[in-house]
Parts: sequence; structure tokens; C-alpha cells
Amino acid sequence: MTIVKKVSSGSPWEDIVGYSRGIRVGDQFEIAGTTATGENGEIAGLNDPYEQTRYIIQKAEKAIRELGGRLEHVTRTRMFVVNIQDWEAVGKAHGEFFSAIKPVATMVEVSKLIDDGLLVEIEFSGIIT
Repeated sequence: MTIVKKVSSGSPWEDIVGYSRGIRVGDQFEIAGTTATGENGEIAGLNDPYEQTRYIIQKAEKAIRELGGRLEHVTRTRMFVVNIQDWEAVGKAHGEFFSAIKPVATMVEVSKLIDDGLLVEIEFSGIIT
């Protein structure tokens, strides 16, 4: 199957590491691990896993729309948190966007993300119908 589209968020890491924010192949899309890092490198919702999660989902939603999809097309989320005790705050924000959609979801604790201020990173997969 051929790649339909790739999108970028403008992050300098995308060129340094060599990846796209999102990619669509046929009717399927993948959104790379997304953090609460803004275009200028600032961290949104510093020390607040709830706000970071909201920011991440909104950032991913923009990429999904650029690929021709909507949040309703998300079939899986993978949440990586540096403190599993933040699960309720992360889950609350996730639920505000996905309570009616109900994609399959995974949340795991990791030892560290790329910056000490980042508390959450989320990947998104979906099928555009």
C-alpha cells in the first residue's frame, strides 16, 4: 500500500531523529508519540499531567485532521506516564475526549521521557472510515 500523506508538527526533533508527526497509509493512520511540547520547545502544563494530556490530545487531533480524520477515527491510544499514580489525572483528560469513542487503550509507567518536565507521552492509531 502506498503512503497517502505525512504531516509534521514543526518540531525540530522530527528532522533530527527522522520521523513524521503522523502518517496515513490507505485508510489507516499513526500519530507518533506526542508530548506537551510546544513549537518553541516550551512545555505546556508543567507539573500537571491532566493539562499535559489535554494538550497532547489537541496536538494529535490537529495532525489527525491534516490526515483527513477525526478523533472519532482513533482506534487505539498508548499512554506512557512517568508516574503511574498520575493515572487518574491522565485518565480523566483522556476520557473528556474519548468517553464516547472508547478506543482500546494502554497506560504504562516508564522511567523517563525525553525531558524531565514531560509527564505523559501518547501514541494514536486509527482507521478513517
